[in-house]
Parts: sequence; structure tokens; C-alpha cells
Amino acid sequence: MNIKRAKEELKNTIRAYLAKNSYGEYEIPVMGQRPVLLMGPPGIGKTQIMEQVARECGIGLVAYTITHHTRQSAIGLPFISEQTYGEKAVSVTQYTMSEIVAAVYNKMEETGLKEGILFIDEINCVSETLAPAMLQFLQYKTFGNHKIPDGWIIAAAGNPPEFNKSVREFDIATLDRVKQIFVEPDFAVWKEYAVRMEVHPAILSYLTARPQNFCQVETTVDGPVFATPRGWEDLSRFLTVYEKLGISCDREVVSQYIPHGRIARDFASYLELYYKYQAHYQIDEALSGRRSEALLEQAARAPFDEKLSVISLVLAKLNVEFRKTGKMEDSLELLFEKLKAVKERLAEDGDRTPVQRLTAFIGEVREEYEGKKQAGLLTRAQIHQYEDVCGTMDQYLLAAGEAEAQDGEALFGMLASRFGEEREQYEDQCRAALQMVEYAFDFMEGAFGDSQEMVIFITELNTSYDAVRFLEENPCERYYQYNRKLLFEDREADIKRKLERLL
Repeated sequence: MNIKRAKEELKNTIRAYLAKNSYGEYEIPVMGQRPVLLMGPPGIGKTQIMEQVARECGIGLVAYTITHHTRQSAIGLPFISEQTYGEKAVSVTQYTMSEIVAAVYNKMEETGLKEGILFIDEINCVSETLAPAMLQFLQYKTFGNHKIPDGWIIAAAGNPPEFNKSVREFDIATLDRVKQIFVEPDFAVWKEYAVRMEVHPAILSYLTARPQNFCQVETTVDGPVFATPRGWEDLSRFLTVYEKLGISCDREVVSQYIPHGRIARDFASYLELYYKYQAHYQIDEALSGRRSEALLEQAARAPFDEKLSVISLVLAKLNVEFRKTGKMEDSLELLFEKLKAVKERLAEDGDRTPVQRLTAFIGEVREEYEGKKQAGLLTRAQIHQYEDVCGTMDQYLLAAGEAEAQDGEALFGMLASRFGEEREQYEDQCRAALQMVEYAFDFMEGAFGDSQEMVIFITELNTSYDAVRFLEENPCERYYQYNRKLLFEDREADIKRKLERLL
């Protein structure tokens, strides 16, 4: 299955394992909760889905790469204790708490989360001395003398033998005690994730044109060469920072993340052309309503790869605006939620002044934010959202102190007025982004008309979370017009295929 389906399966498994009956017992007894074993190529996203699932389920996550551990750190150090059996005293070997088990208890103490995922990566690459402990861990959920706390689900990941020479095969007795999920690379699914994670548009357009280069692992006379989803994502981050610093990215840099000579050379050449098209076609000007007819004609005559790059450049600029609008909306929603709570707080009776109550409330919001951040329950975008809201509320507090509001109702009126200004800025941004969409359609129609390039453009918009979210809330007639036409053509093609099968 692809990584998206694997994530859903993992999420549903956790929901089932954590479901309780009317007596507060787990519906599936702890010993019957099979560890989840994800198997798939390296860099496909197994660790990322663990992080996403933990956040979305509101539970803790402790992750370890087991190849970094010795037998002592995994199962603890031995010590001798005295035990009495009947009337005879004997010396018994026991073990201190494993570093891994201790990390679970530490997570519970630090975050207050009593349920979570213990994730062990590269579990089938353990050393010979540690292999028996891993089998015991999978079968009985213990390391040494210490059991994983109830409510903590064991998940593990490994690479198939063709990707790692040090892989150890599990026996049938072990495999019969785990829930195996095989994950396969799927560019279309990864692309949805990549757009949301702001993967560099040059990488997205390159892989759209050459999806066969998305995930490749080969063995050559010179050793293994490979390109993985993790490599592309890491290259994207590095490339974005390089652009901000004004540093060029050549084949040597690309090969540090994509150690596959042919693919690295091909992408480096594509990237060079991408930057050339970026400068040549003046997309910023076109999306500001100042398009060049000569450049439109040139785009219309360009080779298909060049057309794809131009479309990618247009989409990249639009996605920046869509993302900016979405972030403003998310911050406004969180701010609105907190202001409703402030209104209730200011209406309460008490000795404290309205400003003191507002100060205390902002402190509580920051405490809530730090708690969620510490527990790992916030994405990077959500962290930025909380930072923005806390900063805005600090400004509100400063203005409230300067106004010296003595009345809770008057203070909230001032806060509501400030919020109204924030709302107006958001609406201005929506109008600006929608105008950019109209200019984008002007450019696409002028360059390509009603062609396959327009189909690609609409399809890419439909696969972008930020684009779909924006266009649902800010209707664009031309977008819906082309969508309806695309839907009709898809249905027509499907009917033709069915008729061909019948004939």
C-alpha cells in the first residue's frame, strides 16, 4: 500500500487499540495488541507518518533507531539481588530499567500524556547480541525485566533485504505476533504531502515530468546509487535556503542528497533551466497584470518540458499567496477563539482590574502553547500560529494598558475593534490573492488556451490543499468553468473505455 493508506491504517489501529469498554479496560487486551511493523524502502516516510499520527491522535511519541543501541542500553545493566525461596536465600540476576523504557516514563512525566507510540526504527538491522532482546520486545513488550506501560503502542519499521545487507529475517513465530504493513513508493501520494510541506517547485515539476526518478535504488559495480523521497525533501529545504542566501546549487550539491549520478545530473540541468525560465518569463509581472504578449507567444511555442516549468512557476507564486492567506485565516480563527474566552473572563466578578485579568489570560494561553509544544502535539505551522496569536495579544495588552480601561466591557470593545482591523487585513489579502488567480488565468489562456497545459494547471490546483481551501472560500468563475469541463471530459473518457471493453 502507499504511504497515505499506511498512515490511515496505522491511525485506525491506534484508535482500536486505545478504545475502552464501560469498565475502563482496553477493548483489545494489551497482550493482544500486536506491534505494528512497517516495511518499506529507506526514506519513504515511515518516521514522518508516526509523528503525524501521534499529533493527530493527541498521544505521545518516543522514537529510537535501534541500530544505535547496545544490549546494555536496550535491556539495562545486570545487577545481583537477594531473593528468598522457601527458607533458602539465593542471588538473582536482574536488570536496571532500559534507556528506552525509561524514555517512555520520562515522556509521560514531562507531558502528562499517559498513552502514546513507542517507535523503533530499523528493527530488523539489530546486532546479533541484541536480536533476542528485540524478539522478546515484539512478542512480550518488555525490555529486560521491565514492561512497556499499558496504553503505549509498539510500532516498528524496517527495510526489506534488497535495500540493506545487514537485515535479519524474522522467524514465523515472531511474524505471527506482529501486524505487518508493506509500504510502497507512490509519487502521486507523496506529491500531495510535498505541496503542503512547501517542497521546492522545481523538484515538484521535475518529478512530475520524470516520476520514474522519484524513488530508485540500484546496485552498481561502484556500489549502491539511490534517490529517495527523504532525499528530495531534504534537498528542497537546502535549495530554498541557498536561494535566500544567493548561493547557486550545482550537480555536486544535488548529488549530496541524491547520490544517483544520472538523476543528480539530470535534475541539476533541469534546475539550471528552471532558473532561466524564472528570469525570462517574468511571472511576477504577469501575475501583477503586466503580461508580455511576446512572452506569451514564446511560451505557446515552447517544448513540453519548458511549458511544464512555466506552469510550475505560476503555481509556485499562487501557492505562496494561498498559503499566506490560509495562515492569516488560521491565526484569526485561533485569535477569535481566545477573544471569546477573554470576553467571559472580563465579565467575571473579582478584585482584579480588567487589564490584570487580560494579563493572566495571556499567561494561560502561553502556558497552553508551551505544554502542547513540549508534548509534540503541534506542527511547525501550528507553532507559528500560536506565536503570531500570542504576539498579537501582547500588542492588545500594551494598548489596553495605555488606554487605562477601567471597565471590562470597554476593554473588550477596544479588543474587538483591534480584531476588526486584523479581519480587514485578511480580507484585503483574500482580494489580492483572488486577483492574482484571475491574472494567472489571463496568462494561461493567453499562452496555452484551452489545451492540455490548462488541464495540467487545473489538475495541479486541485491537488494543492492550500489552493482548494482558498478557492472554496473565494470563488473564481473561470476555475469552476474549467473544472466542470475537465470533469465532463473525464466522464466521457471513462464511458469510452467501458464501451471499448464491451466491444
